[in-house]
Amino acid sequence: MLTGTMPREHGIVGNGWYFRETAEIRFWQQHNGIIQGEKLYEGFETAKMFWWFNQSAPVRWSCTPKPHYGCDGSKAFDVLDFTDCDLTKHLGPFPFFAFWGPGSGIASSQWIAQATALVMRKQKPQLSMVYLPHLDYDYQKYPQHDPQRVAEVDACAGKVIDAAEDIGAQVVVVSEYGLVPVTKAVMINQHLRRAGMLSVRKGPFGEMLMPGESRAFAVADHQLAHIYVNDPTVVDEVRKLLESIDGIASVVEPGDLQLDHPRSGELIALSDADAWFAYYYWLDDSLAPDFARCVDIHRKPGYDPCELFMTSKPRAAWRLAQKKLGMRYKMDVIPLNPSLVRGSHGLHPADQDGPMILGPESPPNQMDGFKDYIRRLLT
Repeated sequence: MLTGTMPREHGIVGNGWYFRETAEIRFWQQHNGIIQGEKLYEGFETAKMFWWFNQSAPVRWSCTPKPHYGCDGSKAFDVLDFTDCDLTKHLGPFPFFAFWGPGSGIASSQWIAQATALVMRKQKPQLSMVYLPHLDYDYQKYPQHDPQRVAEVDACAGKVIDAAEDIGAQVVVVSEYGLVPVTKAVMINQHLRRAGMLSVRKGPFGEMLMPGESRAFAVADHQLAHIYVNDPTVVDEVRKLLESIDGIASVVEPGDLQLDHPRSGELIALSDADAWFAYYYWLDDSLAPDFARCVDIHRKPGYDPCELFMTSKPRAAWRLAQKKLGMRYKMDVIPLNPSLVRGSHGLHPADQDGPMILGPESPPNQMDGFKDYIRRLLT
């Protein structure tokens, strides 16, 4: 959408990938420089509100989540506000717990919509880009996709649309994917470990994945997984192993999906339509790393939708009380139960389940045409 190119050119091969030069798996990086190629908003006075890759983006105004991290491990939630609108002064603190985690809900989308409307009316950007996350949440948690969630986010969109009308802006609605029901998780890394391909280090905080020492491992990302194979002599063996696993529909070369970029794995695994990939690499939950039971999106070597669930509200309340009392605490309230997850995405979808563009003047059918479409509207 942003570059008009495929992953083989822009380099964003997933929500996270293996950084070979440092032997680290990193998810949810926000720096705009990671995207290779010209973005659609370059050359226009743009307000970029909560779209990803927002940090240091070449835009006039922006706002994005960014906590503060203390040397003692503490974390204070906040946003990077470069809108010249003092958003938290006018709207109160951004509801971080409603943005991701067990408390995810409409409050974060409401705040973002109000903030965007405020920025649009004050700054009158040529282009305003706003991400309303609400439909991500319950559609991953529950098998029945309640239309009420659409009505809730529609009310948020209405605030943005009203502001657009006030400044004479055209409105385009875009979705990057559609969530579909799933019934099973594929423990792809556990299979690789049992086959002697994946290495871990045992320690006082549980078992840690050692990607640099592994012959092969998977970076799980919804219904797609990058398979990084450090030992080129086992590529065929890894492919055959993965093809034999229940829940994996196919194992392909990155170029087959236009993912042939240096950041991609040597192989790409695609799940069955009703399955998804869990990142778990431990074989015994008592040996799981301590971060597995926390909302810890930057430390986990894969996407973890179990962060949308909670083991115990009283436990969470006790942990919050420890925090307020200034005690050391660990918010370990996330269940290790992938069967809870009931929605995912990542495969080539049926037309009604996939990305869509709603807007004036014949919007394109494919996302690689989105950049030129928006620029045509702007000029």
